[in-house]
Amino acid sequence: MARKVLTAMSGGVDSSVAAFLIKEGADECAGAIMRLLAQSAEEEAAREVAARLGIPFHVFPLEAEFRENVIKPFIEAYRAGLTPNPCVECNRTMKFGKFLELAQSLGMSHIATGHYAVIERGAASGRWLLRRGADEKKDQSYVLWTLTQEQLSRTLLPLGALSKAEAREIAEAQGFTNAHKKESQDICFVPDGDHAAFIRETTGRADAPGKFVDESGRAIGEHRGLTRYTVGQRRGLGLSLREPLYVRAKDAASNTVTLCPESGLYSKTLTASRANIIAVGKLDRPMRLRAKIRYRAAEQPATVEQLSDDKLRIEFDEPQRAVTPGQSVVLYDGDYVVGGGVID
Repeated sequence: MARKVLTAMSGGVDSSVAAFLIKEGADECAGAIMRLLAQSAEEEAAREVAARLGIPFHVFPLEAEFRENVIKPFIEAYRAGLTPNPCVECNRTMKFGKFLELAQSLGMSHIATGHYAVIERGAASGRWLLRRGADEKKDQSYVLWTLTQEQLSRTLLPLGALSKAEAREIAEAQGFTNAHKKESQDICFVPDGDHAAFIRETTGRADAPGKFVDESGRAIGEHRGLTRYTVGQRRGLGLSLREPLYVRAKDAASNTVTLCPESGLYSKTLTASRANIIAVGKLDRPMRLRAKIRYRAAEQPATVEQLSDDKLRIEFDEPQRAVTPGQSVVLYDGDYVVGGGVID
C-alpha cells in the first residue's frame, strides 16, 4: 500500500531530519506544525525546512485544543496535589491524537515525528510494539507509553535508529539552519520552569497558603501553596529546621504538605491508573519487568500485576525514592515498552 505521510514539524532539528528521511522513503509526504501557543519563530523555521525539502506545509491552529487537553489538566492536577507530566498528555491527545485525525482528513495514511524510539510489528503476536531508541541518552520511549495499537500502526519514527549526533550531521549536510540549535529541556508553556507563577498568571488565582505537617500530622510551619512543591523536594521550603526534611506528600483536601526525613521518602509498592498495555492485550498474570517512575530515573526490577483494565500494581525489589503521584510509571521488558500508567 502506498504510504502518504504527514510529518509533525516543530522547527527543531529532530523533526526537520525526520521530514527529510520521510521524503526519501515515502510515496507522498508533507509537513505540518501544530500551533499550540502563539505564532513563533519555530513555525517559520519549520516552514523554511519544508520549502527547502520541496514538500507541502500546513499550519494547524490548535491553541484552544491545547489549552483544553494539556494546559487545563496540568493546572487541575497541580491543584489536586499531583505532579503531572504534560508532555505525556500532549503526546496522547495532541501529537498522536489530534494530529493523526488531521492527517487522515488530508488523505494521509501515516504520521511521522522526530521522537527517538522505534515502532515495529511483532512477528509472533502481530501486535505493534514500541521499543527504546538506539541513542540511550535521547531515548523517548518513556513519553510514548500511551500510544494505542491504532496510533502505533499509523506512526513512523525515522530517528529511532539514529543518535542525536547523526541527526545533526544529516541536518548540517542538508543545509538546515537549525542543525545546531540548542535543545530546550523545559515545558513549552512554562519556559522558565516556574509552575506556580504560570498557574497563578493563567488562572488569576493565587495559591492558598496552608500548613506544613510532620508524619504525625503536627503543624511545623506554613507553606505558600501546593503548586510550589513536589514529592522529594528539600530546597525552597522556607523553614528553619534542626534536621533536613523533604516533601513526602501533598493533600489538597486539607491543603497540607507532609514533610519527613530522607528515610521516609522510600516506598516499595505503587498503584497506577489509566493503564495502557502495548506488548500484549492484557497482563493476565503477575510479570517480572523493569519499571521507570520518572523520565530521568533508572529502571528498577519489579513484579507487575494488572488489577483491572486501567489499574496496575507494582512491587519493586528494593524501595524507591520519591514515588510521585501524577508522574508516569513505564514498564520495560528488555528494550520493549510493555505499557504504563499514571501513579496514584
